[in-house]
Amino acid sequence: MGLMSFLKEMKQTFFLHAIAAHFSNGVVPVAVFYLLLFLPTGNHYFEHTTKHLLVIVLLAIPFSFFSGIHDWKTKYKGAKAPVFVKKIRLSFALFTLAVLTVVIRFAFPDVMYAGGLLHWLYMAMLLAMLPVVVLLGHY
Repeated sequence: MGLMSFLKEMKQTFFLHAIAAHFSNGVVPVAVFYLLLFLPTGNHYFEHTTKHLLVIVLLAIPFSFFSGIHDWKTKYKGAKAPVFVKKIRLSFALFTLAVLTVVIRFAFPDVMYAGGLLHWLYMAMLLAMLPVVVLLGHY
C-alpha cells in the first residue's frame, strides 16, 4: 500500500467525533480511578493527576460536542430523535460538571485536604461524571 492510498483511506475513514468522544469518555474513568487511589493513600501525585486529567477532559468536550453536532446535522439531517436529544443533554451535563470541578480545584487547590462541604461536592461532581460518560457511550 502506497502512501497516497493510505492517506486516501485515512481521509475516508477518519471520524473526528468518534475519536473525540472516546477520548473524553475514556479519560473520565481514569480521573475517577486516580481520585480513588488518592483517598486511601493521600499521595498528592494521584490528586494532581486527577486535576490534570480533568483539565484534559474539559478541553476535549467541546471537540466531541461540536463534531457530534456536525455529524448529526450532516449524516442524520438534524433529526430530532430521542437518542440525539439525550446525547445533547448529557453532553451539557458533562461539560457543566467538568467546568465546576475544574473551577473548584483551581480556586481551592487544597480542596481534597481541607474536608468540609466543598470537598464532598467536588468528589460527588467528579464521581457523577462517570455515569454521564457511561450513558453517553450507551446511547
